[in-house]
Amino acid sequence: MANNNTAVKKGFPKTAGILLIWGIAIVAAIIILVHHNPLADQTEEWIKKGIACGVLGVGVIAGTLLYDKIVVLPGELWQNRKLIWKLAKNDFKTRYAGSTMGRLWAFVQPVVTVLMYYFVFGLIFPARAQLAANGIEAPYVVWLTAGLVPWFYFNEALVNGTSAMQEYNYLVKKVVFKISILPIIKIIAATFIHVFFAAVLLVLYFCYGFKPSIYLLQIVYFSFCMFVLVLGLSYATCAIVVFFKDLSQIIQIVLQIGMWATPILWDITQIPEKYRILFKLNPVFYIVNGYRSALFEQQWFWEDFYSTMFFWITTALCFGIGSLIFKRLKVHFADVL
Repeated sequence: MANNNTAVKKGFPKTAGILLIWGIAIVAAIIILVHHNPLADQTEEWIKKGIACGVLGVGVIAGTLLYDKIVVLPGELWQNRKLIWKLAKNDFKTRYAGSTMGRLWAFVQPVVTVLMYYFVFGLIFPARAQLAANGIEAPYVVWLTAGLVPWFYFNEALVNGTSAMQEYNYLVKKVVFKISILPIIKIIAATFIHVFFAAVLLVLYFCYGFKPSIYLLQIVYFSFCMFVLVLGLSYATCAIVVFFKDLSQIIQIVLQIGMWATPILWDITQIPEKYRILFKLNPVFYIVNGYRSALFEQQWFWEDFYSTMFFWITTALCFGIGSLIFKRLKVHFADVL
């Protein structure tokens, strides 16, 4: 661990790192306070500004006080990037080892899921189209699938990332192995399936007569958003579950509730406007809404300024807290597993 700390400090001095954090935070705060949307509700706009600046301030203070501990984990991931990629591919290959269809099972679920929703909502109970921006009517099946694609990614990546230490317990007990790379291995393996599922979504999108658009490139951005968010959460959950195994069951229940609490099967416009901000505080909502925006709305993600700023501030906090929890508890993993 000392070698990693030394490498990080040599590559990027602590003082420069802290100044960079403060510089980014000050610029972000100025942009947040100066930005003005004349079409938005002014009270709601100032609430968003207050929340964003408050979270940003907490993040800057934590980043300054805990800088040495926070930068260790990103440094280890970067140094072991080739090993991470190799193990992620191996994890994906071995997951279905021994079955007749092998890795094809990983891609069966997305296809079956889409066909099921098409059969139910497209043929048996035709659902009305969802009205998107610019008067575009989105077929309900495509609109629903656009919400399911990121949610399934979040679900599988979080569950698999949480179990990383337990599944690879034989590696945890090896002194020379960097166990910090295990959660990201599981998440990259889940990303392989997500890429295929996203491709199925695009095929369905084009089958309904929509034309290719440059805005579709934002799917890559929102997939990256989900990757970073779930990675930060997984570092915390995979560390805690080693000592509190009931956490796995709690996460399953939370995910079941979360699917309904996140506007995936329903439209957020169905609830009173004054309550919508509560649902928008959920970072997964930003990603789900982003997928749909990339498909049906002629709008870039940075145009939804406050949501984008709030998401990345929240995600950075999740990653920082997850890193600290993981670093503090990992020295005891080998004794418990």
